[in-house]
This record gives sequence, structure tokens and C-alpha cells, in this order.
Amino acid sequence: MISITLYDKNDTALARALGSGEALLCADRVYTEGDYVEITGPRHLLLQADQALPWGEVFLPDGRMTWRVPFAEHRLAYPPGCFEAPRHILSAREMTREQVLSVRCLSRNPADLRGDTDFYPHCTANVETRNEACFCARNVVDGLTFNTFHGEWPYQSWGIGAREDAWCLLDLGRETEITQMALVLRADFPHDAWWTGGHAVLSDGADIAFSLKKTGDRQIIPLAGHRVRWLRLERLTKSDDPSAFPALRQWEVFGRDTEE
Repeated sequence: MISITLYDKNDTALARALGSGEALLCADRVYTEGDYVEITGPRHLLLQADQALPWGEVFLPDGRMTWRVPFAEHRLAYPPGCFEAPRHILSAREMTREQVLSVRCLSRNPADLRGDTDFYPHCTANVETRNEACFCARNVVDGLTFNTFHGEWPYQSWGIGAREDAWCLLDLGRETEITQMALVLRADFPHDAWWTGGHAVLSDGADIAFSLKKTGDRQIIPLAGHRVRWLRLERLTKSDDPSAFPALRQWEVFGRDTEE
């Protein structure tokens, strides 16, 4: 059984939907700050958290997740007007065993939020330019690859504030078998610089060096079937371009869940 419940900041339930394999919630409400959604059900779900957001895959370790409705500056990483309508739809569907064991993009999660979460995949970093939402880590798993500009949606990215020790961590929430990853650099040249390479540190102890070039296209990095829960990008080497602003637009990790 899947349950979707909308609560206000006082934990009062405002709307609820139940379904055996899919739950569909339609809530007539103008969101107010502090509203949140609680979803319970199977650990592997396909989720659409708002009509303006794409579908994505989420993993719930404990069969429960809390999704806080973004407000104020946090909304700059989402489509204009997102979350402002007087009616909202949220949908959650159980994934089949075949889907869970298939090779796919494991990192894509348009519902990811800044800060701590109880659902995955989830991205965090040690720096986000000026601590602004349009440069925060969760942007690199939102599924969008618009990268010829920088700033508000759809050009949000992970910005490093010119830090040389910047890192970004992708937590998948469970053990997976990964085959490759793709990095899409922000390519607002000449405003942007780029990285010539870096390292991917994996939770199984592997340390994989990779090279990058000046392009806005996907750059594929083989990962050779490592079994990992998380990956971290680090030791990113900036090009000698005069710009101080390399940035990452999207981080795609491909693989499958292991048998449970």
C-alpha cells in the first residue's frame, strides 16, 4: 500500500491518497511555508512531487519519506511559478522487480532537496556558491542538462565558489552495481572555466582518476561494475582559463540494484 499525505507546519493532515500499487493525490491548497508531504510504501518508488516536476526514482530505506515544499530562495532552482498554484498533484508508483534490477540512471531525482533527507538519491557538497539554491548540489541530479547559461532555472548547477578543495557526494542509499557515469559541465563560455580532470572516490575504496575536456556534451567515465552505496567527486583540477567559475550541470550514474 502506498500513502501520500500533505501536512501543514503544525502536522495537521490536509489531504491524503492511498493506493495498492499507485497513489494519486490532488490537493486544493495554496502552499504555505512549513507544508510537507509524507509518503509511505515500498522502498523503490517512481515519484512526481509536483505537476511542474519530472518523474524520478526514489529509494526509501525505511519505507517512509518526508518531502518539504521548497519556499523563498530555494524555489530559484525550480520552474517559475512551481508550487504556487491553488491545486497540486503528487503521484507515487511502485517499481517492479524488473525495473529495480535493470540498468538505468540511478542518480536522477528531481525531488531531491537541500539539507538532510530520508530518501535517496541525495547530493551534498562542502561548498555551494554564495549558498544560493541555483548553485546547490541537488541541482546535478534534477535530470536537466541545460548548460549554456548560469543562474536560475533551467540553468541551475553546482557552483564551487572558486574553492580548490570542492567536493560533491552522491548517496544512493543502498548498495548498487554501477557501470559508468556521465558528467555534464556547465558551458557558459567564456563566463565559465572547466575542469581538466578529477577523481571519483567510491564507497568500496576505489579511487578513479578521470580526464575532462572543454565541452558541454556528456563526458562518459567507466566505473567497471563496482558495488557502492555512494560516490564522491573531488580533487577537481581547474583549467588555466582566466575565468574562476567551473561548475557541474548534471551527474548521471548508471547501474542497477543488486539482489536483495
